[in-house]
Amino acid sequence: MLKVIFISLVFTLLTACAATGKATFPAKSSDGMTLMPNSKMAAWYMKPGADLSEYDKIALLDTYVSFAKHWQQNYNETATFQDQVSDADMKKIRDNVAKEFAAEMTKVLSAEDGRPMVSAGGTGVLILRPAIINLEISAPDLMTPGMSETYVASAGSMTLYMELFDGKTGDIIGKIIDPEAADDAGMMQISSSVSNTADFDRIVKRWAQILNTHLAQVTKN
Repeated sequence: MLKVIFISLVFTLLTACAATGKATFPAKSSDGMTLMPNSKMAAWYMKPGADLSEYDKIALLDTYVSFAKHWQQNYNETATFQDQVSDADMKKIRDNVAKEFAAEMTKVLSAEDGRPMVSAGGTGVLILRPAIINLEISAPDLMTPGMSETYVASAGSMTLYMELFDGKTGDIIGKIIDPEAADDAGMMQISSSVSNTADFDRIVKRWAQILNTHLAQVTKN
């Protein structure tokens, strides 16, 4: 319930700042965490005294995925009958997004950095609990027979909300909020499952690399 409440607050804040095109976050969160400067995320909060250098292993929990409010309804209002997004399609997309997020995160944090990925908490383990919220897909590829080509300027948008926990105590030590949109600088492109996945992977790779950079910098200090 607390996670749902916080996600609702994130939605409210991002919506309120939509007119300016950029969300602003307070220097202190409601639970006493401090906003990190120059994190390259919209907001990265850390608990005072938390030390990322303590962690040499990572446990990545399952990714929670939710669509933007009314996305399905709004999309179906303009889609042809055969291109309507069903509830089953929504579940399939959520499952695919969660699976792809875990794969790309693991690739960067483990394969590229060599940091071991583990399945449970413990001493030296940083637990990541990710959520992809406010997901919007401009032209989902539903693999409809005879589907015509669809051109879009952006594959869509989403917001990362990730909580960081100490693997030994279970205490939350940080949280990350970062809204991102996939685009091609105004260039139109054909939307497909391949192009949508590639755009998604680029965003997730950026998130993983930022997290990896912070872990590496702290470890060297």
